[in-house]
Amino acid sequence: MILDSRASRTYAPWLWVLAILFFGRVIAQVLVVFLNVTFLPPMQQWQSGLLPYPLLLASQSLILTLLCKIAADFTRGEGFFVHPSRRAGKYLNVLGLIYLAGMGVRYVYTMSVHPERRWILGTIPIVFHCVLATFILFVAAYHRRSGEEQPN
Repeated sequence: MILDSRASRTYAPWLWVLAILFFGRVIAQVLVVFLNVTFLPPMQQWQSGLLPYPLLLASQSLILTLLCKIAADFTRGEGFFVHPSRRAGKYLNVLGLIYLAGMGVRYVYTMSVHPERRWILGTIPIVFHCVLATFILFVAAYHRRSGEEQPN
């Protein structure tokens, strides 16, 4: 199968921007936890509390590694993540839309239960889950468009 590397390279800058945004969140949270910086929001605004911070940091590191691998494949125009697959595009699109919609529901729920957090207090996790959902949707869009000509 011949890949059109130009197609993947048009998505690469957007994927890198989203990965860098997520990296910024991880670094900012590390600064708050380990260096007690005061110019960033306090820890309770960075984390929902579902995972203990060491486990959260480990999972964020794995996610960031995966985002960078995907973005690097798109930049090079070759690799596992850029082989066109219409089926992958459909599944990723559904996953990304459910993820994004879930964050919308989470935001509405959070604001109704904690009205003192309106509009941005306590939304850092939600915003960065939206960043991840958007990353998935960009990859899905590439596969849906590039996989149109490829048999699955």
